[in-house]
Amino acid sequence: QLQASGGGLVQPGGSLRLSCVASGMNFRINAMNWYRQAPGNKRELVAAVTSGGTTNYADSVKGRFTISRDNARNTVYLQMKSLKPEDTAVYYCYTYWRARDFWGQGTQVTVSS
Repeated sequence: QLQASGGGLVQPGGSLRLSCVASGMNFRINAMNWYRQAPGNKRELVAAVTSGGTTNYADSVKGRFTISRDNARNTVYLQMKSLKPEDTAVYYCYTYWRARDFWGQGTQVTVSS
C-alpha cells in the first residue's frame, strides 16, 4: 500500500513537499516514482528514484523538484520549489512490486494566486 500526503494550495513561486509512505512491501529494493495528472491530461511521470538512489526528472520540473527516499521510514518525498500554475495536478506515488502496480491515492496540488 502507498499513502500520499502533503498537497495543498500554494501561490506561484511557493514550495510544497509531498510524502508517500509504503507498507506491506520491501521498500528499499523498489524504484519509486511520482506521477501527476491535470484535468484533461494524461498521467505523466514527474520524477523517479531507483533503489540505489539514482534520480530522473521530467524536463518540465528539472531544477525545481527533488525526489528523495528514506528507506528507514519507507517513505519517498517530492520537494517542489518555484511552483507554477501549470504544476497544478493530482500527484500520485507509484511502484511496481511482485508483478503488481501500486498507486497511492493521490494528493491535490493547486498553484494559484
